[in-house]
Amino acid sequence: MNDQSFFSVDRLVEFGLSMAVAQQMVNMMNQTMRTMYIPGSIQSMPAPNPAAAPGMCPPPLPATCYVALEGKQVGPLSESELCSLITQGKVTKDSLCWFPGLTSWQPVENTPQVLRLVALAPPPMPNQ
Repeated sequence: MNDQSFFSVDRLVEFGLSMAVAQQMVNMMNQTMRTMYIPGSIQSMPAPNPAAAPGMCPPPLPATCYVALEGKQVGPLSESELCSLITQGKVTKDSLCWFPGLTSWQPVENTPQVLRLVALAPPPMPNQ
C-alpha cells in the first residue's frame, strides 16, 4: 500500500476524524433548530433551561404587574390586561412598570419580561 491509497492508515484516520467533526456539527445544528422559537409560529415558546447561560431567556412575568399611565399607577394587571394596553398603544418601551421582585419602577425597556410583550405586539394599523 502506498500513502496515496484510500486505505492507507493516514487516509483512514483523516476520514474518521472528518466524519466525527461532521457528526458533531449536525448534532449542534439539530439542537439549535429544536430550541429555536419563531414569533408567530404554531409552536409554543420553549421553557427556559435553568442550565442555560443566564440572560438567554427572560424569566416569566409575575401574575400581577403595575404600569404608570398619565402619571397614575394602574394595576394590578394580568398578562392579558397588560397585552391589551400594549396593543392599544398605551404601554410602550418608554412606559414605567413595576412587579414583585423589582426594587423600584423601571422603564419597560429595562424589564425583559414586559419588553418581550411589547416586542411581540403588532404595530398600529395605518390610517386609510
